[in-house]
Amino acid sequence: MRRRDFIRGIAGSVIAWPAAALAQQAGNLPIVGYLSQGTPEGTKAFIAAVRDGIGTTGLVEEKDYVSEFRWGRNDVDRLPGLVAELLQRRVAVIMCLDTAAVARAAKAATSQIPIIFALGNDPVKDGLVNSINHPGGNITGVSTMNQDIGAKDIALLHELLPAAKRFAVLVNIESADSARSLVTGVQEGALALGLQTEIVFASKADELDAALGGLAGRSQGLIVHADALFRQNSEKVTTLAVREKLPTLSSLPDFTKAGGLLGYGSSFLEAQRQAGVYVGRILKGERPGDLPVQLSAKFAFSINLKTAKAIGIDIPPMLLARADDVVE
Repeated sequence: MRRRDFIRGIAGSVIAWPAAALAQQAGNLPIVGYLSQGTPEGTKAFIAAVRDGIGTTGLVEEKDYVSEFRWGRNDVDRLPGLVAELLQRRVAVIMCLDTAAVARAAKAATSQIPIIFALGNDPVKDGLVNSINHPGGNITGVSTMNQDIGAKDIALLHELLPAAKRFAVLVNIESADSARSLVTGVQEGALALGLQTEIVFASKADELDAALGGLAGRSQGLIVHADALFRQNSEKVTTLAVREKLPTLSSLPDFTKAGGLLGYGSSFLEAQRQAGVYVGRILKGERPGDLPVQLSAKFAFSINLKTAKAIGIDIPPMLLARADDVVE
């Protein structure tokens, strides 16, 4: 995707599928189709959380249902084809594991097969559902709303670094929806605080060195997009940031444990577990349009003191006192 395409939405091809696809042949177990923009390695914890959620509804894998997996391996252009493969397998439900691009590709492909998502965006703004309480259609899920906290992100960095005037945002433009949402929030927050921002791009792991190299000479802090690419390469991102002595903040799961300075956001693993509950309820006969989108309301704030020491940052006592978790 070219950078000028960043402002464009992600389009998916429409694949029709008859309602009869919902029916399973006699003696066959229903199939849960997992779809991810990421990789098998990067989604292990998410899949485990979904399975746990399904299990709370009383369903047992291989006894009551089976699973089918498709991974985009960080290539958003592969998603429509992967959805088509799941539809050919006559899945009973599609579980969208990570990004809004995945949910959009699934929604564009079918209006019949139930779709459950777990993501960080506002699903109404992204056009996935009609409303939070009454999603309608064949799609619903769980949102952490982490991509709508860009203004809070920059406010936290500003509180840590009150003398700083310019902050950067690292985004993957292959996940244009969530990237655009984050950047908009950060820019609005920066404007209110009289700060400047710049956007740096990486859509592959081997682009991270170029994106972050020398960044500290232009910006005093970095907000990292909670994207599958950066989640799978969180240690590389944080190592490069420490090398640059650049304070970082992200809502990526376990960001501070991977070496990031500040972490702020709701639990994406819990969102996956809640989505798994919905998958189980769908398999038991409920309709996705009748299930309201669940919002994760609890946010956690974490600080890595080891990283703070490595980059020469003193954490203000008031900020430290608010932390839910401190990595030492």
